[in-house]
Amino acid sequence: MTEKQGNEQINFKVDEKNLYKEEGYTDMKVASIRKLVPVSPDGTEDKSRVSLFIGATQLMSQKGPLPIQAILSANNLQEAIAAFPESMHKAMEELMQQMQKMQAQEKTKNESRIIVP
Repeated sequence: MTEKQGNEQINFKVDEKNLYKEEGYTDMKVASIRKLVPVSPDGTEDKSRVSLFIGATQLMSQKGPLPIQAILSANNLQEAIAAFPESMHKAMEELMQQMQKMQAQEKTKNESRIIVP
């Protein structure tokens, strides 16, 4: 398959029933909160769907910044701000568990290799 044929199989059609306008909020220290407001294809707010809040932050690791993000259970910005710390802690715990699982798998993989001198 040529590159052109492969590119023709990718669907770049915009899902007009799932459009959101994005608003951003930050404390310039730790928190970054995005509010995704549902909109119609003409750009007007779609009141039949709810807005989504997504929190994001970064932790510094030995290998550089580690991004963390999570959906915030909130109906407004104040609730999103209140939910941010707990949501980031949960997301960090999940990330740590995933990393430990990956390390264990890598260790098992390395131990099962047959080394021939």
